[in-house]
Amino acid sequence: MNPITKAIRIQTERTIEMEHSTPMFLTSSFCYDTAEDMRAAFADETDANIYSRFSNPNVTEFTDKMAALEGAEAGYATASGMSAVFASFMTFLKTGDHLLSCSSVFGSTVTVLNKYLPKFGIEVSYVAADKPEEWEAAIRPNTKMIYLETPTNPGLDIIDLAFVGQLAKKHHLLLNVDNCFASPVCQTPIEYGADLVIHSATKWLDGQGRVLGGVVVGKKELIHELYLFCRSTGPALSPFNAWVLSKSLETLDVRMERHAGNALHIAKALEGHEKINWLKYPFLHSHPQHAIAIKQMKNGGGLISFNLKGGLESGRNFLNNLKMLSLTANLGDTRSIASHPASTTHAKLSEAERQAVNITPGLIRISIGLEHVDDILQDILQALESC
Repeated sequence: MNPITKAIRIQTERTIEMEHSTPMFLTSSFCYDTAEDMRAAFADETDANIYSRFSNPNVTEFTDKMAALEGAEAGYATASGMSAVFASFMTFLKTGDHLLSCSSVFGSTVTVLNKYLPKFGIEVSYVAADKPEEWEAAIRPNTKMIYLETPTNPGLDIIDLAFVGQLAKKHHLLLNVDNCFASPVCQTPIEYGADLVIHSATKWLDGQGRVLGGVVVGKKELIHELYLFCRSTGPALSPFNAWVLSKSLETLDVRMERHAGNALHIAKALEGHEKINWLKYPFLHSHPQHAIAIKQMKNGGGLISFNLKGGLESGRNFLNNLKMLSLTANLGDTRSIASHPASTTHAKLSEAERQAVNITPGLIRISIGLEHVDDILQDILQALESC
């Protein structure tokens, strides 16, 4: 079956009630018929559930669907996207190792890379998303992992996954890709050589701003190692959130088609606007990496970013004059969301760090929702009049 069909049809085994929709398994632990059954479960001789910190039918259904969508062998779900990111680092890196990261990544990820990994003796260095010629030179003898986002947060730069996949293979490195901004119905990094793929399920996967969640998918042996780390450290996804996310995946394809269609229409309408210095959307011909985007992405996704000519003051005026778009700390919702990265998601970065990845005072990121496209565009246009 097509992965989109699998995301709808994969289902945990029906109970004696023969329900059509998977029920919620809101239990902390699971029972056994005999002492031998319990022993075998704890000895990992069976696939029986033990404790919902380890596994749960709702969580398993969600990760099975995600593995199918991403073309992965297995997956493990966590309580948030950042716990998935952190687990992917701590499982596979140790004291003395080096991680090479794209410089344009989520602000909280930068904090983990700069503040917390060095506490464990893990070295981190960065390469520019738009300068692939510098990547190979940045690899060290102790480099163990390449980490990246594409499209990047918040500038929407596109990194050539085929290029990085070949680079990682050549140097025997783990390739770890945050695919949150694209979603698995837009691109599948594993087909280009990624070993691990991460999502903040809070975003497009849920799509309605209801629950937190994270997930890592990849090769079976790698996910087993990550499972062992998470089983002991405890960043487990709750069964209820897993149930919500699993149901959400059934509509992911049709939702992303609408998000991307709306985003492309709005990007074309805003391109060249007198109040905007530059605008980025992966499927615009003006995007610097447009050729790469159309090669590895099925659509341009649901995010656009632009830089206002008036800088910080124009950014404030724009946000304060929006009438319909939400100002909130999220993206990937049915409702369109506007944010100012320099003062929110990337506020913890220094001014020099923000400038290095083109996060200017006038940068606006918009997550395009499912409202009628004319209403979204009209709200943006009228807010631009105040800039």
